[in-house]
Amino acid sequence: MNKGPAPELAAWLQLNAGFLIGPDRLRRIADCLGLPRIAGASLEELAGAGNMGLPAARRLKGYLSALDPIREWEQAMDLGISLRTWQDSDYPATLRSVPDAPLVLYVWGELDQERPALAVVGSRQPSPYGRRMTRSLVRDAAAHLVIVSGLARGIDTEAHRAALECGGVTWAVLGSGLGRIYPPENSALAHEIAARGGCVLSELPLAAEPLAAHFPLRNRIVAALSWGTVVVEGRDKSGALITARLAGEQGREVFAVPGPADSPLSEAPHRLISQGAKLARSMADIWPELPPAAVMPPSRSSAAERTLAEPHKKILELLGSETRSLEDLGQESGMDLPSLSQAMFEMELQDLVVSAPGQFYAKKSD
Repeated sequence: MNKGPAPELAAWLQLNAGFLIGPDRLRRIADCLGLPRIAGASLEELAGAGNMGLPAARRLKGYLSALDPIREWEQAMDLGISLRTWQDSDYPATLRSVPDAPLVLYVWGELDQERPALAVVGSRQPSPYGRRMTRSLVRDAAAHLVIVSGLARGIDTEAHRAALECGGVTWAVLGSGLGRIYPPENSALAHEIAARGGCVLSELPLAAEPLAAHFPLRNRIVAALSWGTVVVEGRDKSGALITARLAGEQGREVFAVPGPADSPLSEAPHRLISQGAKLARSMADIWPELPPAAVMPPSRSSAAERTLAEPHKKILELLGSETRSLEDLGQESGMDLPSLSQAMFEMELQDLVVSAPGQFYAKKSD
């Protein structure tokens, strides 16, 4: 019976507690001092090996002292979490190849690397258009690609759920430890991801809180695991821009979904497009960039839309990506208001549109 982690794994777990110092610097320290010596090294030895000042060495010493690697391993085993160091053969090759690759990955579920992966990220407060575009892209991609995102509210959640709903595989990368699923309302979603062939993963120790400094670190893993990143909505200072920038720096493809010109949520994708990101209106814009192993699936539309009467199809075309008033729809469709109201009611029952206060309507983010 295995009574604890291998000594090398225990040493990497303890050193990984200093992740904020930077994985590459921690690797240099390990190379210089040797893993077994790190826990007992003096401040001067740590500072010299890491080419850093004594204050940084003191912080690192505090991080190392705060984590008991034996207890960390026991808790991971109790939670069904596997541990992979950067030297293990099953550590993702795409992640190992980037600067500051994590020393350790905590993996809950299956990290299957046989299929290429696509990251889908965006606003935490998306519009109905953003939700609909996310689900449309993911539905068309998930049969051939793993969908990667960050389990955040909004677009991330839509991407994970859409992948699961169509039988796909999705990976969620956290900005907290796996012992603290964040946001907490997505705990059930995390369980479902791990139970259905995907995984929830983090480089952070199990008890790490979801601090602001952790999320850019999370974003670099999202980008590195994926051959491309798609940004769906985001404001000018959106975290999705950080993921896109990191993806570009890592040599990955960057895609952006265009949005309404007057929407603040279009600021991030439109900026990316102006900087050279590939415009993505649908997966048809993305498939040509796929690795050879991926095959473009046939185009499809929902069963409900295929059986719609012509007036209803016209209304959906008029709605497009916008939220429109009943009066505007009446003027542009040529339908009288009673007939139009009845049509909108029927389409609500079919889950094709949603209503908003003031007799406004938008396409349903199905």
